[in-house]
Amino acid sequence: MASVHDVAAYILERHGPMTAMKLQKLVYYSQAWSLVWDEQALFPERIEAWANGPVVPALYAKHRGKFSVDRGALPDGNPEALGKDGTETVDGVLGFYGPKSAEWLSDLTHKELPWKLARVGVGEMENSDREITLDSMAEYYTRVAELAQTAPAT
Repeated sequence: MASVHDVAAYILERHGPMTAMKLQKLVYYSQAWSLVWDEQALFPERIEAWANGPVVPALYAKHRGKFSVDRGALPDGNPEALGKDGTETVDGVLGFYGPKSAEWLSDLTHKELPWKLARVGVGEMENSDREITLDSMAEYYTRVAELAQTAPAT
């Protein structure tokens, strides 16, 4: 299984430098859609529901204090560790979420159930280390995918 650092390195190689917040959200959505499309986690590291949206603390430790992150920030990340399914999943995520801003992605996560469930009882801008579970992500994004398939074409 790839690590979160491998996933982040792949994202940075494909997309180029970006804000740390955007990288965190793209890693989160890569994990979410891997649970749906590949029926397995993309990486084992924990995701927490921080005030600005989902964050992987293990990745945060690598870019802490940096606004912008590039491939050089993750020298131990190995993009090849993702394998075919992993790279296809991340490419799909980048195709949809990649052009969006960090703020747009953060706002989107705040509207979605996995982050909301993990933040129950926590103030809007209050710090939290509560986990966003893989089960809550798989259930929610599977439902999103099902609704997208049954939506009438416009």
